[in-house]
Amino acid sequence: MQTFFRYNWQVREDWYRWCEEVAEEELLLNRTGGVGGILETLFHIVDVEWSWIRVLQGKSDFQEDFEEYKSLKRVRELEAKFKAEVEEFVLNWNESMENNLFQDTMPDGRVVTDTWGEVMRHVIAHEIHHIGQLSIWARELGKKPVSANLIGRGLAPIPQKK
Repeated sequence: MQTFFRYNWQVREDWYRWCEEVAEEELLLNRTGGVGGILETLFHIVDVEWSWIRVLQGKSDFQEDFEEYKSLKRVRELEAKFKAEVEEFVLNWNESMENNLFQDTMPDGRVVTDTWGEVMRHVIAHEIHHIGQLSIWARELGKKPVSANLIGRGLAPIPQKK
């Protein structure tokens, strides 16, 4: 679990650096197939990750407003604000938490129950999905997207020979 969160954080940081080379107008431009544009998608990833972690911890959840974060600097500040709480939860994840139950009431009134492990995997997959969208948009701009390769990022310890 931790490996994939660390992977997402590394790739997200790579996208922030990629964004530094793109005009702000391009980052804010509304695009097809996502939650808005490049910057709003990065904002959305950060906000959703934090929201889910807070909900699992039984803390209140509220949605940040993108209108308050319409620059790369502001999105990075938001991530920095949320990261400690998210990282602490992720790095303290253990097998005993996997099957804890989370209940939520859907807009139509249905109550759904999921395990914490399922929610955590959803958070991971959610970001990977949106990173794919960013890659398509990068190519539309004629720019090389950030590598989505997990291999070579130093995320898995290499066992030492005995």
